[in-house]
Amino acid sequence: MKSFQELHHAAIADGALSAKQKELIALGIAVAIRCSYCTLLHVNAALQAGATREEIMETLGVAVLMGGGPSATYATEAIKALEEAGK
Repeated sequence: MKSFQELHHAAIADGALSAKQKELIALGIAVAIRCSYCTLLHVNAALQAGATREEIMETLGVAVLMGGGPSATYATEAIKALEEAGK
C-alpha cells in the first residue's frame, strides 16, 4: 500500500496538467468504472486541490457520458459527497 500511495502522489503531482486537473480526471474515471471508494476519495481530493462544484459537476457529466446509465448512480454518490462537504 505504501508503494501504491507513492505512485498516487507521483501521478497526481503538478506537471503539464495541474493536480486539480488530474484529480478531476481520476474522479471521472472512478465514476465511469463504478468504484464507490475511488469516487469519494477523488471528490475530496479534487476539492482539496481547488476544484469547484461546477468543475466537479461537469466532470461527472462526462463520466456518465462515457460510463452510461450505471455510472449515473455513482455520480449521485459524488454529488452526496459534495453536499456533505458543504459545496
